[in-house]
Amino acid sequence: MRPRLPPLNALKAFEAAARHESFTRAAEELCVTQGAVSHQVKALEAELAIKLFNRERQRLIITEAGRDYLAVVRDALDRIAIGTERLLQRQNTGVLTVSTSPDFAAKWLVHRLGHFVEAHSGIDLRVSATLHHVDFAREEVDLAVRHGDGNWPGLDAVRLSPERLFAVCSPKLLSGKRRLNNPADILKFPLIHMDSRADWKNWLQDAGLDDAAATHGPVLNRASMVIDAAINGQGIALARTTLAAWDLINGHLARPFPQSLPLSKTYWILCPKATASLPKIVTFRDWLLSEAASDLRRLRKLGGTSHRLK
Repeated sequence: MRPRLPPLNALKAFEAAARHESFTRAAEELCVTQGAVSHQVKALEAELAIKLFNRERQRLIITEAGRDYLAVVRDALDRIAIGTERLLQRQNTGVLTVSTSPDFAAKWLVHRLGHFVEAHSGIDLRVSATLHHVDFAREEVDLAVRHGDGNWPGLDAVRLSPERLFAVCSPKLLSGKRRLNNPADILKFPLIHMDSRADWKNWLQDAGLDDAAATHGPVLNRASMVIDAAINGQGIALARTTLAAWDLINGHLARPFPQSLPLSKTYWILCPKATASLPKIVTFRDWLLSEAASDLRRLRKLGGTSHRLK
């Protein structure tokens, strides 16, 4: 068993009193009363059965035994202080492992990583794109970004941004012989589907169009593939706000019409509740939220049809 240690407060009082050669100045440093420092030192002397100070004419004189013990205590306190500082530094900096879905990594995160790394050089960012849900208890992952309805039991969950579903296409498709002048013109082009044809059926119904037309066009199984196919001019796709934002803002995509559908499932920033306030996690979460908020502001300035070519 570890030998019993003297109380830390008593050791701090002894070290400060020895350094200042005064209970009064030690008390000022420690933000306690002079009597409290004197009591702590007397208790330490009683526990050790060793006299650490001599009191001579209102002066505090450290004894030879006290001087020897001071070297030990000061070294121990210095080691604790250095170790604590290193620990706090690791909380603020060091490796930060982030897990995201492949779609979010490809269409949202990867374009912005340079800005984060430049602003936070002390954080060694590691990104893992995977479909499986993270087990924070078993995996060395600090934070995850996942798509869902916000029901993440036992985790700290912060919604990244509200989202809607809307039609997107290459700006090149907004000019030429088959010009997109109204929603019905979408049916002149292939419709690019994600997993099933249900989203297009809902969008067409909402636009007052015959949803039977939703049966044509390819079906892809990844949102990033759907968006890239639209960018390449292969047809009209439906995209969610988060994944389409970068390409809309940078002119790779256009929104031909303002019609959109609300989405109940969005992207969420997840981490264990016990680590939610760690500085490096707070830094990355705040950065994600700031980027997402900036996207919404820029998209609002673009407007629903601002990419439409005349």
